[in-house]
Amino acid sequence: MAAVVSGPAFAQAPQFNMMADGPGKTPEQIERQKALEKAYKESLRKIPDAAVVDDPWGGVRNASQSKTSSKSRQP
Repeated sequence: MAAVVSGPAFAQAPQFNMMADGPGKTPEQIERQKALEKAYKESLRKIPDAAVVDDPWGGVRNASQSKTSSKSRQP
C-alpha cells in the first residue's frame, strides 16, 4: 500500500543526470560551427537599416498636418 501511495510523489522528484549529455564535438564540427556563425553574422550585416518610416496615409495628409501631428504625439 505504501508503494502505491508514494509512486506519484516519486514521479515529481527532480531527476539528476550525473552523465554528460553526449559526446564532445570533434574539431571538424567545431570549425564548421564557427564557419556557420561567421556566415550568419556577415549575412546580418548585409541587411540595410530601416531608416524610412512607412506612412500609408502620408499621401492623403498635407505636409503641415503630418508635422504637427507627429510633434504632438511625442511626450
